[in-house]
Amino acid sequence: MLGDIIASLEDPKAAMAIVAAFEEPALAARLTAAADASGRSLADIVGSAVRNFVDTASDDRWTQLIGIMNRAQDPGLAAMRAILEKTLPDVAA
Repeated sequence: MLGDIIASLEDPKAAMAIVAAFEEPALAARLTAAADASGRSLADIVGSAVRNFVDTASDDRWTQLIGIMNRAQDPGLAAMRAILEKTLPDVAA
Protein backbone atom coordinates (compact mmCIF):
# COMPACT_ATOMS: atom_id res chain seq x y z
CA MET A 1 0.00 0.00 0.00
CA LEU A 2 2.57 2.62 1.04
CA GLY A 3 4.98 1.33 -1.60
CA ASP A 4 2.33 1.77 -4.29
CA ILE A 5 1.69 5.36 -3.22
CA ILE A 6 5.41 6.14 -3.19
CA ALA A 7 5.81 4.61 -6.64
CA SER A 8 2.88 6.67 -7.93
CA LEU A 9 4.69 9.89 -7.01
CA GLU A 10 6.63 9.60 -10.27
CA ASP A 11 3.43 10.81 -11.94
CA PRO A 12 2.97 14.54 -11.21
CA LYS A 13 -0.82 14.20 -11.42
CA ALA A 14 -0.79 11.44 -8.80
CA ALA A 15 1.45 13.48 -6.50
CA MET A 16 -0.84 16.47 -6.75
CA ALA A 17 -3.94 14.32 -6.20
CA ILE A 18 -2.44 13.12 -2.94
CA VAL A 19 -1.76 16.68 -1.82
CA ALA A 20 -5.30 17.74 -2.78
CA ALA A 21 -6.71 14.88 -0.72
CA PHE A 22 -5.11 16.31 2.44
CA GLU A 23 -7.40 19.35 2.41
CA GLU A 24 -4.77 21.07 4.57
CA PRO A 25 -4.20 24.71 3.57
CA ALA A 26 -1.21 25.09 5.90
CA LEU A 27 0.53 22.07 4.41
CA ALA A 28 -0.26 23.28 0.89
CA ALA A 29 1.25 26.66 1.77
CA ARG A 30 4.44 24.99 3.02
CA LEU A 31 4.62 22.94 -0.15
CA THR A 32 4.13 26.00 -2.35
CA ALA A 33 6.78 27.94 -0.41
CA ALA A 34 9.27 25.09 -0.79
CA ALA A 35 8.59 24.86 -4.52
CA ASP A 36 8.90 28.63 -4.97
CA ALA A 37 12.13 28.76 -2.99
CA SER A 38 13.72 25.94 -4.99
CA GLY A 39 12.29 26.74 -8.42
CA ARG A 40 10.94 23.20 -8.68
CA SER A 41 7.41 21.95 -9.27
CA LEU A 42 5.09 21.06 -6.42
CA ALA A 43 5.01 17.43 -7.58
CA ASP A 44 8.81 17.29 -7.62
CA ILE A 45 8.97 18.63 -4.07
CA VAL A 46 6.47 16.00 -2.90
CA GLY A 47 8.33 13.17 -4.60
CA SER A 48 11.76 14.20 -3.40
CA ALA A 49 10.56 14.81 0.18
CA VAL A 50 9.02 11.35 0.37
CA ARG A 51 11.99 9.63 -1.27
CA ASN A 52 14.37 11.44 1.09
CA PHE A 53 12.33 10.28 4.07
CA VAL A 54 12.34 6.70 2.82
CA ASP A 55 16.10 6.81 2.26
CA THR A 56 17.14 8.53 5.49
CA ALA A 57 14.49 8.09 8.20
CA SER A 58 15.64 6.61 11.47
CA ASP A 59 14.02 3.58 13.04
CA ASP A 60 12.25 5.93 15.45
CA ARG A 61 10.73 7.93 12.59
CA TRP A 62 9.54 4.72 10.90
CA THR A 63 8.01 3.54 14.16
CA GLN A 64 6.19 6.86 14.54
CA LEU A 65 4.96 6.59 10.95
CA ILE A 66 3.65 3.07 11.50
CA GLY A 67 1.78 4.29 14.59
CA ILE A 68 0.20 7.11 12.59
CA MET A 69 -0.82 4.68 9.86
CA ASN A 70 -2.30 2.22 12.37
CA ARG A 71 -4.60 4.90 13.78
CA ALA A 72 -5.74 6.32 10.43
CA GLN A 73 -8.78 5.52 8.32
CA ASP A 74 -6.61 5.96 5.22
CA PRO A 75 -3.13 4.78 6.26
CA GLY A 76 -1.39 5.67 2.99
CA LEU A 77 -2.73 9.21 2.96
CA ALA A 78 -1.88 9.62 6.63
CA ALA A 79 1.67 8.46 5.94
CA MET A 80 2.14 10.93 3.09
CA ARG A 81 0.78 13.76 5.21
CA ALA A 82 3.03 12.87 8.16
CA ILE A 83 6.10 12.62 5.95
CA LEU A 84 5.46 16.00 4.36
CA GLU A 85 4.71 17.63 7.70
CA LYS A 86 8.05 16.35 9.02
CA THR A 87 10.13 17.19 5.97
CA LEU A 88 8.80 20.47 4.57
CA PRO A 89 10.19 23.66 6.08
CA ASP A 90 7.82 25.89 8.00
CA VAL A 91 6.47 28.80 5.98
CA ALA A 92 7.98 31.26 8.44
CA ALA A 93 11.42 29.65 8.09
